[in-house]
Amino acid sequence: MRAHDGELGAAVARAQEGDETAFAVAYRLVQPGLLGYLRGLVGDDAEDVASDAWLEISRDLGRFKGDGAGFRGWSATIARHRALDHLRRQKVRPRSSALEQDVLELPGPHSTHDQALESISTERALDLVGGLPRDQAEAVLLRVVVGLDAPTAARVLGKRPGAVRTAAYRGLKRLAKQLGVASVTDDGPRTLGESK
Repeated sequence: MRAHDGELGAAVARAQEGDETAFAVAYRLVQPGLLGYLRGLVGDDAEDVASDAWLEISRDLGRFKGDGAGFRGWSATIARHRALDHLRRQKVRPRSSALEQDVLELPGPHSTHDQALESISTERALDLVGGLPRDQAEAVLLRVVVGLDAPTAARVLGKRPGAVRTAAYRGLKRLAKQLGVASVTDDGPRTLGESK
């Protein structure tokens, strides 16, 4: 995701000048992560909520100021507001459902979240994420699925970056524990009970 931030920033700038093809490029780069995040919040209603979010994004695109990473954060904020509005209307607790496999292509060969999410199906992954406390689940979804850095995720959630980093860390640690991954070292993952 972050590897495409330059391309995304250029596409957004052209889209702001009225280039519809550039808007389609921005959509293609942002939609998979955004949809994954929304599925974690509203389950099967994610497509509908994403449509509402994209209507607002396209309407307000002229007011956006920033680069590609900023656009992903801004889009996630809009999507989150639409999801919370949807949940208020539905009066249901967020539920999880399956993510597309390509959304879970995560960076870093030796990290806890890689090991945790690669060892289970995407549906099982979201079931586990859905079982986390809401602040941890949202932090994990924004950091891992949408690919936001801590300051941007913090702006989306209205929290401090340190609080988001802590929530994501605790959520990933809890997921790793549930999956039997005790720690990840430079030598690779160790399962519970395994020593160096």
